[in-house]
This record gives sequence, C-alpha cells and structure tokens, in this order.
Amino acid sequence: MHIEQLFLKNYRNYEDLEAHFENKVNVILGENAQGKTNVMESIYVLAMAKSHRTSNDKELIRWDEDYAKIEGRIKKNHGSLPIQLVVSKKGKKAKVNHIEQRKLSQYVGNMNVVMFAPEDLHLVKGSPQIRRRFIDMEIGQVSPVYLHEVGQFLKILQQRNHYLKLLQTRKQTDETMLDILTEQFIEMAVRIIHKRFAYTRMLEEWAQPIHAGISRNLESLKIMYKPSVEVSEGQDLSKMVTAFEEKFVKIKKREIERGVSLFGPHRDDLLFFVNDRDVQTFGSQGQQRTTALSVKLAEIELIHSEIGEYPILLLDDVLSELDDYRQSHLLNTIQGKVQTFVTTTSVEGIDHQTLKEASTYKVEAGVINRVQ
Repeated sequence: MHIEQLFLKNYRNYEDLEAHFENKVNVILGENAQGKTNVMESIYVLAMAKSHRTSNDKELIRWDEDYAKIEGRIKKNHGSLPIQLVVSKKGKKAKVNHIEQRKLSQYVGNMNVVMFAPEDLHLVKGSPQIRRRFIDMEIGQVSPVYLHEVGQFLKILQQRNHYLKLLQTRKQTDETMLDILTEQFIEMAVRIIHKRFAYTRMLEEWAQPIHAGISRNLESLKIMYKPSVEVSEGQDLSKMVTAFEEKFVKIKKREIERGVSLFGPHRDDLLFFVNDRDVQTFGSQGQQRTTALSVKLAEIELIHSEIGEYPILLLDDVLSELDDYRQSHLLNTIQGKVQTFVTTTSVEGIDHQTLKEASTYKVEAGVINRVQ
C-alpha cells in the first residue's frame, strides 16, 4: 500500500497542505523547526489515530484553531481508499471511504505504517513502558480487535486501582467489589497476554534472519515476552486464568496496602537477547541499534505476511543515527517494495542508489514543495 495524497488543515504549523507522493522513497528536506517531522507525524496519526510524539492530542491542533484535519488517499491492492481523521478539543472523529467509524479500533488498520525515529533506538534500552506501547501498537495494526481489548482492560485497570485506593484509605471496607473487578481484569489480561506471546513469536521469526544478515552471521537474536505472572506461551487460557487467580490471592493484601494493581499486562516487558546475553544490560550501543533496526525491518515483513500488503515506512531523522553499513542495509531492504518517507536536514554523505532515485520535497516555514 502507499499514500497518494495527503491533505492537512490546521495541523501543527500547517494551515493548509496538499501533497502528492509517489510509491517509492520520498525524501523530505528541511532545517529544524520548519515542519518536516510534522508531515511525518501526520501520516502516522492518520494511520494510528494517535501521535508517536505526544499523548496530548490538543498539541496537534494549530495555534488558536478549534480542530485539525488529516485526509489521505491510500492505494491498496483492491483499489483506492480515502480516509480522514479530525482531532478537536472534544475528541477524534474518523472516516473510512467517507463513512464515519463508530470506534477508533475499527478505523486503525485501514492504513499500515512502521515508524522508525531516533527514539526507537531506545526500544531496547528504554523503559518497559516503551516496549509495551510498541507491542500494543503493532498488534493493533494487524488485529484491530486487540486495540478494543486493550482499551477495555485499561478501563477495568483504572476502576480496580480506584477501588484499591478506597480500600487502602479505608473509605471502603467491602472487598466484594474488588473480587468482581479482579475477575473482569483477569479475563481481559489473559486475552492480551495470549496475543502478545503469539506476536512476539512471529516477530522473532522475522527478526532473526534480518539480524543475522546485518551482523554478518556473527550474532543470533532472541525475543522473549516476560509476563508479571507465572504463565507461559502455549498455555491455554483457562490455565492462564488459574495462574492469575493464584497470584491475586497471594498479593491481595499487598495490593490493598499499596492501593494499586501489582500484576497484569501493564507490568510486563519484552526482552531481547543477542548470543544469549540480555542486550539491554550487556549489549554494546552497536548491538542495541542493530537489534532495534532488525525489529523495525521485521515489522515490515510481519505486517506484509499478515495482511498481504507492505506498510508505509516512516524514517524520521534516523539515517544520521545509523552508520554507513546499517544505513545501506536498511535502504537495500526497502528498495523497490516499500513506500518510504525520509526526513533529513541533508542527504549529503548518504551515497545510495535508493536516495538518488527518490522524489525530493523541501519544507520551509510550513510550506512543502517538490524539488525533483
């Protein structure tokens, strides 16, 4: 798939923008603070209905305006698809083929993107929260129902934490409500963990050969999902439920004392091992970067294997963070098969055929113009 047209209205520093893109590499050049990353972000938001840069949607709306609108025309195997997302102070409204979607989880997945930005190099060495967000967003692209389940789980988690706080402060003494919320909490938790296990396995299968190629067969990569409860991949859901129930009985008193949920998918992690050593703790910066790059390239292949189309790749100011060898490997991999957007202040020093054949756009003060 690829995006043919992009329209922005009141988005960040863009009052109005209309851009047409080709199904190849599109390089967006510009000095810092001119709006090139905003173009990249808008494509991501159009696909995912949320930003990778901020959790505050109001930041997406141009100063002194009431709403921001992003529209795109997506070319897929079965034809052309117009999609639209409007962000206002009241919330978000999404349309697919001019039809408003009742839930955002029904909207996400119509357009697939893989974002690779400098912060993604922290995927390996950053906090578990970064990795949980990564796995949730990626599963959501190939399984929209998963996003709905995560949303349901987060609502129950919020209610459960609120009730635990009431028990902690003695504003409530009846634990019956906690037991009911815990039952709902466990039901949603095991569904999420079951899907995360399956996704991790698929991701590893795609990432292993890619990592071996980048490391010239000197390194082997393993990816492991680490739950906060003693459950394992391959267990059926009923056994997972039993393990969760046993965990709750063990730590119920401690949860009430702390006033917070101490187990569940919101406390799980994703671990990466190179040659059987934890990359986060023992890996060099080069190994951490190779792992992050392998995972991102694996995402592209995984999405293609699941939906039959390649996603759109967004490389936001990341080429300058990679050495020549990793740059070449990345550009060789995408050449001719993935519509790619590259933001950079300059392409000088990047000697690769893919960029020589790219369409180039210049961004200046919120205006984008085609260079070639």
